Amino acid sequence: MTRDDPHGAVKALTFDVFGTLVDWRESIARGAREMLVPRGFERDWHFFADRWRLRYQPALEKVRRGVRPWTRLDDLHRENLLAVLKEFQIDGLEETTIGELNRAWHRLDPWPDVVEGLGRLKRKYILAALSNGNVGLMVNLARHAGLPWDMILGAELAGTYKPQPEVYDRAAALLDLAPGQCMMVAAHAEDLQAARRRGFRTAFVPRPEEWGPKPARATPEGSDFDVKAVNFYELAARLGC
Repeated sequence: MTRDDPHGAVKALTFDVFGTLVDWRESIARGAREMLVPRGFERDWHFFADRWRLRYQPALEKVRRGVRPWTRLDDLHRENLLAVLKEFQIDGLEETTIGELNRAWHRLDPWPDVVEGLGRLKRKYILAALSNGNVGLMVNLARHAGLPWDMILGAELAGTYKPQPEVYDRAAALLDLAPGQCMMVAAHAEDLQAARRRGFRTAFVPRPEEWGPKPARATPEGSDFDVKAVNFYELAARLGC
């Protein structure tokens, strides 16, 4: 299971969601296309999704650095959406349409291995979302994608965004577990490295197609995660499920 504890002190698995569990790019492109093509707009919807997502980290960073007070992800997504609509010269939309398009983030589809893999892992472990998404978003996403959470944790409960240490510390505290009894599962090395600094075990599951058919970013050298798996089927097997 892990190098130095093959029988496992780990009791809970905490998961990054966007990109690790769900295919945001394809889902957002589809949602934009279905909503905006009937309104007369023809665009490269995958590029639209990319541009929307690229505003994500800069928006979070303003909250992390205290430039602006805590703001939930749904509201940051909406601000970013308005900017992207302007960039793509999409105008004249009703407020209800903008709101519904923003809620496309509540309807992201899972990668093919996720639901079965989580089901296997749930037989042995507590499963918790540990996302930058606000709780309401995560609830709706779980219902849409069939994610069988025991708990929804993350940024909103900590009042800041990953990879700030408070997010991981708060998650372990709410689970009533020591950090070493928690394992962070993610496709993003920076998330895992931050969790490891707080005492979490780590599992890396790459998603080379997160940004579409482009070369995947290499895992930084020296990452040295506790578990590496090509997908959630292998992750479940590596963790004895």
